[in-house]
Amino acid sequence: MIAILTVGVIFPLCFLAAAESRGGAATSIVWLSQPGVVNSGFGAAVCSLISLAILRRLRFYPGVAVARFILPVVAIVFGVFIAIIAGFRLEYSNKVIGACCVAILATRFAITAVRSRAKGILYYLVPGGRIELVKELRGAPVLPLGSPILDGLPESAIVADLNANLAPEWERFLAEAAISGRPVYHYKQVWEAETGKVQIEHLSENGFGALVPGFVYQKAKRAIDFVLSICALPFIAPVIGLCALVIKLDSKGAIFFRQLRVGHRGKTFYVLKLRTMTESCDGLDRTQSVTQLGDKRITRVGAFLRRTRLDELPQVLNIIRGEMSWIGPRPEAVSLSQWYEGEIPFYRYRHIVRPGITGWAQVNQGHVAELQEVDEKLQYDFYYIKNLSYWLDIIVMLRTARVVFSGFGAK
Repeated sequence: MIAILTVGVIFPLCFLAAAESRGGAATSIVWLSQPGVVNSGFGAAVCSLISLAILRRLRFYPGVAVARFILPVVAIVFGVFIAIIAGFRLEYSNKVIGACCVAILATRFAITAVRSRAKGILYYLVPGGRIELVKELRGAPVLPLGSPILDGLPESAIVADLNANLAPEWERFLAEAAISGRPVYHYKQVWEAETGKVQIEHLSENGFGALVPGFVYQKAKRAIDFVLSICALPFIAPVIGLCALVIKLDSKGAIFFRQLRVGHRGKTFYVLKLRTMTESCDGLDRTQSVTQLGDKRITRVGAFLRRTRLDELPQVLNIIRGEMSWIGPRPEAVSLSQWYEGEIPFYRYRHIVRPGITGWAQVNQGHVAELQEVDEKLQYDFYYIKNLSYWLDIIVMLRTARVVFSGFGAK
């Protein structure tokens, strides 16, 4: 934190003061005391602390390369700061804001680069139970323990299957490790953190020991979704209009596509999308509801709309009506949902939250069609439901931006 404030804010202010004041220290003090400089410097310091807090929190979530999110996080925070300045018509300095923003970015990238050279956390594995699953993780360095001896063991995390019938000596080992202050994890916790999935052999409770996820946050999220949709509608409407014109010129048929899908608490609703295919799919036939790789029904314009996810924009109306959220498990066609419910246990549990335009499964896996892929997708959905929080929504939002520009998972 001190490094960020020093290099990202104090150093740029001192440099600009020296450059602006050629008359000496007195002139530098006068320049620094100007309202625009004070406002900009204070705002930059607040922005640096907020961005630091967000990036630190992102490290606790699975598969998050923090370096990828430094630029978007800092840009968003400074964008909000500039909007506040403009809204309240406060005095500001373009030079101070720009210099501090660049300095904070450079400092944050440098710190991340230095830390990336260090080895990741080492997991010591207690034999027994289903601990073999942790050994299969590629991104986690693991080392099986041969004997239940704590003395001389380097500082690191210890992982065990706490539901297994372990030998008495290993039970005593885990108890001693816990009271000595070492982190002791259940294998399932490590597996979920490293993969971003939740095993679906049985219903999994959330952090509060309940099946209903974040009731308070769900209420707050609904309010945020509604406000964001109303604010975004004036900007989204022209884009939809332009896409509608191109769709009409490209192929015959309706501009919009409506399909009956299963939503919150298992209720059906009509999802609204821009048409991307030459043929309409009413959702009654499961084979027609699945979009395959290289599907010939997709039009030339439709391929672009799918790759950039612009075909999803009309769903802002579904959000306003309370049928969807910006972030959540994708709603499935009724025919597909009925098929999955018959093949996969606990599939209906994913309907406990509102479906979203984008979601944790979409940014990690992309579009799926086969039953085996759906099973994996459901593991991602359950992870999102179990860990429902605004921090996880921030990660999905940032990853969605990368997906839009890369076209990942589109079919």
